[in-house]
Amino acid sequence: MQKLFPDAASALDGLLHDGMLIASGGFGLCGIPERLLTAIRDSGVKDLTFASNNAGIDNEGIGMLLRSRQVKKMISSYVGENKEFERQYLAGELEVEFCPQGTLAERMRAGGAGIPGFYTKTGVGTQVAEGKEVKSFDGPHGPENYILEHGIFADLSIVKAWKADETGNLMFRKTARNFNLPAATCGKACVVEVEEVVPAGSLDPDCIHLPGVYVQRMVVGAPYDKKIEFTTTREREAA
Repeated sequence: MQKLFPDAASALDGLLHDGMLIASGGFGLCGIPERLLTAIRDSGVKDLTFASNNAGIDNEGIGMLLRSRQVKKMISSYVGENKEFERQYLAGELEVEFCPQGTLAERMRAGGAGIPGFYTKTGVGTQVAEGKEVKSFDGPHGPENYILEHGIFADLSIVKAWKADETGNLMFRKTARNFNLPAATCGKACVVEVEEVVPAGSLDPDCIHLPGVYVQRMVVGAPYDKKIEFTTTREREAA
């Protein structure tokens, strides 16, 4: 099965529709599938729900889709550094489901493993627990409350990897692994953009982070610019 496509638009052909749920990898601007996000924006698809650690920054990452008003809802754990996100949320134009970071990663992992729900102590007694089932389990110091969180089952997963072989086995580079691995597993289809594709069999099996069975389509997105969320400098001290 040929998994490599010539560009992001063709890799997404037939997979996009209005109102869909997309699980997107990345953390801040590290490891985001920027070529695929640009292609989604250019497709004009709308009323999207994104499950992603954050919403990028203004005009970068998912932020570009917020700017073009194609996102209806965000399921995220961090939503700072994005003025358009803030404006839409405060104006009631964007629905937001806040989710603790570890819980969000586990919700994606659970969806990929076919687990519909799990209990966690994270968020008990806070706004995160509002409207969720609470169950008591015996702990080392007596009964403790846990809240039910649901696995994420996305229509589409989009992720970015460092290297792939021709069969779709993936390696992520250092911290860019972040949410890419759990996001890749929880979608009905997974489309990956990579920096490099190598021949099948040339990757060390012990170094593969995600097996190719999870990957349906790939596109080479390189070369990439090194984007920085904040540039902080200080005046040079006199010699």
